[in-house]
Amino acid sequence: MFNIVQKRYWFFGFSALVLLPGIVALLLWGLNLAIDFTGGALLELRFDQAAAPPPPGEVTARLEGMGYAGPIVQTTEEKSVIIRLREITNEEKEQIKAALEAEYGPSTELRFESVGPVVGREVTQRAIIAVAAAAVGILLYMALAFRNVPHPFRYGTCAIIALLHDTFIVLGTAAILGRFLGWQVDALFLTAVLTVIGFSVHDTIVVFDRIRENMHVYKGLPFEEVVNRSIVQTLDRSINTQLTALFTLTALYLFGGVTIKQFVFWLIVGMVSGTYSSICNAAPLLVAWENGELTRWLPGRRKREKRVAA
Repeated sequence: MFNIVQKRYWFFGFSALVLLPGIVALLLWGLNLAIDFTGGALLELRFDQAAAPPPPGEVTARLEGMGYAGPIVQTTEEKSVIIRLREITNEEKEQIKAALEAEYGPSTELRFESVGPVVGREVTQRAIIAVAAAAVGILLYMALAFRNVPHPFRYGTCAIIALLHDTFIVLGTAAILGRFLGWQVDALFLTAVLTVIGFSVHDTIVVFDRIRENMHVYKGLPFEEVVNRSIVQTLDRSINTQLTALFTLTALYLFGGVTIKQFVFWLIVGMVSGTYSSICNAAPLLVAWENGELTRWLPGRRKREKRVAA
């Protein structure tokens, strides 16, 4: 039987290597926030007579010449131009359209959204509250569900650490792609993160629930072996369930509309990370905690052990 728990430090190390670039990107560049969080306007135009959308650099230069500082211009696979800039009125929007149509011909307005800075702040605050409330709810639920096993709060804490792992994987990827590809974090991104949290916790609970059952079935076995048996027993179910969802998401990413492409991509990244963390991080971390390995490496603990040995 494959011993996943025995190789836990290899898995912990791999997670650290994957997390490190994203954390560095978050510290250096942060997230490329969309108007949902910062406030501003989004205008998408398709120029009817153009074989291809106008170059973003040209559109940016024209907008800056009209007095709009720091516009963000992107093109899409549907040959449209997406313009993000400060909050504007309908009159200013028509002026922008007229200026661009004079250069590139008639256009069709695909969408126009305007969000004030107050709304952006409210969205940010509610996003933080939603994630914090989800973490607290998970901790309380698992403490209640696992109240008949020793140290029930450890199960909830390990589940939260696993979901934080998955959340930071998604956030770090968003920071990197926002820097190099211009991908922005919007309200759909928040929806994706909350969905990833749900998938991650669900998969972790499946493994932990099997551990709880096997603690009664294999009473004479060490806790580490019980956990490893539980992981192996749920391995097929976890992987097959996630593969089914990943096949659907991959099809949506490849053949779905451009407006949901980034949303689907975040789900794919989060689900892959969630499957890995549930199997290779959450349960092995529980074993390390039960064995006292986490406190063993604390500076104060090491000093006390040296004094006892002396």
